Amino acid sequence: MEIIDETLNNFITEVLKDSIASEIGIEPGDELLKINNQTIKDIIDYKYLISDENLIIEIKKPNGEIWEYDIEKDFDEDLGIVFRNSLIDRAKSCQNKCIFCFIDQLPQNMRETLYFKDDDSRLSFLQGNFITLTNMSDEEIDRIIKYHLSPINVSVHTTNPDLRIKMLKNKNAGNIMEILKKFSETNIEINCQIVLVPGINDGIELEKTLADLGNLYPNVNSIACVPVGLTKYRDNLFKIKQFNKEEAKNVIDIINKYQKIYHSRFGTRLVFAADEFYCLSEIDLPDYEEYEDFPQYENGVGMIRSFLTEVTESLDGLEVFNYQAVIDVGIATGTSAYPYIELISSMIKNKFKNINLNVIKVDNKFFGETITVSGLITGQDLIDAVSLNNKSKINLLLIPENMLRKGDDIFLDDYRIEDVEKALGIKVIPLEINGNKLIEFFKKGVFK
Repeated sequence: MEIIDETLNNFITEVLKDSIASEIGIEPGDELLKINNQTIKDIIDYKYLISDENLIIEIKKPNGEIWEYDIEKDFDEDLGIVFRNSLIDRAKSCQNKCIFCFIDQLPQNMRETLYFKDDDSRLSFLQGNFITLTNMSDEEIDRIIKYHLSPINVSVHTTNPDLRIKMLKNKNAGNIMEILKKFSETNIEINCQIVLVPGINDGIELEKTLADLGNLYPNVNSIACVPVGLTKYRDNLFKIKQFNKEEAKNVIDIINKYQKIYHSRFGTRLVFAADEFYCLSEIDLPDYEEYEDFPQYENGVGMIRSFLTEVTESLDGLEVFNYQAVIDVGIATGTSAYPYIELISSMIKNKFKNINLNVIKVDNKFFGETITVSGLITGQDLIDAVSLNNKSKINLLLIPENMLRKGDDIFLDDYRIEDVEKALGIKVIPLEINGNKLIEFFKKGVFK
């Protein structure tokens, strides 16, 4: 999220076409002052206040004039206003010193916004960010309940108070279960994340955490267990080791145990392991149905299985497609997903003749080779990997769009797609991680 330094963040930058705001004459450059005589603290206040059917809106025009609009609308109908800052406020920064914090492991001289640690309940509600709840006052907790900000995504990590204080290095971190119980009693839906650190909060501690969170079902809607990510920039930080194959297998065994317990009690597995644990342990991925409705897909839970299933279903019954000329295509991926993308590549080549697919495994030299996911691959590492795979044999390079900043064409190291294309002399196309769309891409014959 972009950090805005201006003190006034309620300036309007866009008015959506055919919206209420457009019809009554609100314009970009206007400033929202009040709704029903109440000042707007942030986007939560705004969304709460505009839910009424009768509104009196006070707007300040660029020339300083104050205009008042009387609006009648349907309940919960949006006004169609886009603000300079999506929060209408500064994002709250995180005061924790988590022993596994990824931002603390970033190298110097990256763009400034990458170093900002947010821990903001509004971003959890609006954008799905996970928050620890340790940087909030009682008043802010009560505000979540008052406005019923649901669902809310919480980084739990452990329900052991002393261990959570140690892991987050925050004296306020130990009351996590008290807050979660308060949310549960008011029917706020909670999605939980557990970043697992070997020897710290796995094993018996993980079992305790899963048992505690299971007691809050159905308000605890899902639990994701993800492995700690370690870069090579950990000088002077807490000593942490990477999960090995046996430790990853132990995590999956515990999750399987609790999935059976929860499925028997509730009819849902409730807790899921991130794809990385299956890659590390070399255990087969669960079947598609075992991920249920993929509640934590964006957290890397079930992404590979979903992709494999979509590709398989899209190719099933598809007639063989022959391109007139041989086309050499590269598909770049991180090291953890490489075996699965290789499998997908062979499936595609069986259906699309004259397409040579070269799956390119990109080692993460920028952050360190313990980082294996595609979402943390930099432009320079991509260039190096393709060059090593003989770029002259590739006419086109496909990359997953999660290598890029959302809504942009920029990599983590500030390389842009055009920089990569210039360095390699080939076209680079980012694609959504969706198996159906990948096969549609090939079916369109875009390589001609």
